[in-house]
Amino acid sequence: MKENGKNVKRSLALLLCGAMLLGSTACGTADAGEEAPAGTENAAGAAAGAASGGTEKAGEETAQDEAAAGATALSVMQEFNTAQPQISQDNYRTWYEVFVYSFYDGDGDGIGDLAGLTEKLDYINDGDPATDTDLGCDGIWLMPVMPSTTYHKYDVTDYCAIDSEYGTMEDFDAFVEACHERGIHVIIDLVMNHSSTQHEWFQTAAEYLRNLPEGAEPDAAECPYVDYYHFSRENGGGYCELDGTDWYYEAQFWSEMPDLNLDSEAVREEFAGIVDFWLDKGVDGFRLDAAKEYESGNIEGNVEILSWFNTMVKEKKDDAYIVAEVWNDLPTYAQYYESGIDSCFDFAFADKDGIIASAVKGSSGAAAYGKALVNLQETIAPYSDSYIDAPFYTNHDMGRSAGYYSGDYSENQTKIGQALNLLMSGSSFLYYGEELGMKGSGKDENKRAPMYWSMDEGTAGMCKGPADMDDIKMKYDSLAEQQEDGDSIYSFVKEAIKLRNSYPAITHGTVTYEESLSDASVCVITKAYMDEEVVLVINLSEETKEVDLSQMGATEICGALLTTAEAPVLTDGTLTLPQYSVVVLQ
Repeated sequence: MKENGKNVKRSLALLLCGAMLLGSTACGTADAGEEAPAGTENAAGAAAGAASGGTEKAGEETAQDEAAAGATALSVMQEFNTAQPQISQDNYRTWYEVFVYSFYDGDGDGIGDLAGLTEKLDYINDGDPATDTDLGCDGIWLMPVMPSTTYHKYDVTDYCAIDSEYGTMEDFDAFVEACHERGIHVIIDLVMNHSSTQHEWFQTAAEYLRNLPEGAEPDAAECPYVDYYHFSRENGGGYCELDGTDWYYEAQFWSEMPDLNLDSEAVREEFAGIVDFWLDKGVDGFRLDAAKEYESGNIEGNVEILSWFNTMVKEKKDDAYIVAEVWNDLPTYAQYYESGIDSCFDFAFADKDGIIASAVKGSSGAAAYGKALVNLQETIAPYSDSYIDAPFYTNHDMGRSAGYYSGDYSENQTKIGQALNLLMSGSSFLYYGEELGMKGSGKDENKRAPMYWSMDEGTAGMCKGPADMDDIKMKYDSLAEQQEDGDSIYSFVKEAIKLRNSYPAITHGTVTYEESLSDASVCVITKAYMDEEVVLVINLSEETKEVDLSQMGATEICGALLTTAEAPVLTDGTLTLPQYSVVVLQ
């Protein structure tokens, strides 16, 4: 009979859980006279002894059985995940991507805002590592918050203001201050590739061209803004006609998003001032939208622009974090690291057909994931010796990951996919609502649905979402139910972040793929950073697996991510790990 995330069929596993619930610590040796930690040979032996009768009293056996029967995946994980999360001192963080419009409504108009987001910061991180009521993310990426004509706000009309739908600049200041009090860094979306047609720069340039005498050429001395964009008398690819003239302007994404000329020194000076403005507001860095389109089809030109931007920003704030969106394959976006920027989003691992989803679905296998981690390092290394990879699984332009999987094990797969992202080295990004298994695919509005705080749409703070969003029926419960359920996706993701934040080798480590121990179902890697090394063993199948780790030198389990309440066991160097699970050893 198959097992699922809610039911544990194996009597030995139940007894193991019972032994752990009676008291243990992970990653350590029990003092004389104390019960040995769960997950060690002694615990396994005690459980096995109980299973065969041993010398235990019948009443004690019954008590253990009852305790094990009440175990959840969370309660078992907590027996292993006892290390204290560490406070990040650099830009290797766990970032939470927020679409403010759909996150939390602070003023009752149905639209998310900065005041509402600030009100919910304790959900993301309450600033106290000792608590377990927050997600534990220590960075927030704000999708655009500047004034715009659209709900998504990627067409900016003023680079030094806050969109009125989101509140005021005072609200932003309060938000940043509250984040910093909690140890949360804030990066904002900076849309340099294009502005809105309603921006003063474009409006002024357009009016100038409309009034230009027939046959005359534009003069930047008369109107500097004509050099801010790519105007032409010819209709090239990705160009749009400027109404009332015989001129065209480049707009690769949409007619209302005219591309900026980032080769212009005047435009660069404008953005240097914009960077000054936001750094003075306390932001910790920038997410750069559409970086491969700064000069479409010209990698060398884009790298030069990023190099200028990186140098300019780091001269102002040397620890500012910069991550660029270069939506391309790994060999291509690796080249962008030559600019010196900290990070490029790791698109190779993301989306429904990326390395993570392919490994989880079995189309490529667990071994492919391990090989890809090493290939990632080797591909980027020639371009930078100081890069910070930026793994992510989904974002606002992709279908949500709960839709990637179907069948009996879809919930297990939804969970383990998040683990494969969050356990990667670098700055890992989590899109809001992914920790709940929210759904959303098709048009962009669907991918930016309201945060699922409650099943009751009338609950305070719930957002109405983008106007053109389809009616989306969620697959899994809302936060209100999941935070009370130890077997929920939310509980799993929270433990994954906790485990990530507890070991610098997980966030900073160099990966070695243990090919001789890996196969289509199991991936074994080591991650080393300074004097710390951890072994990660990943089971991407619906079956329990055994792995002989006797040659690895790992002697104790110090972390586990489980999609069922079945516990991993390490006996005489052999690790038994449950279906769809990750075990961390030292």
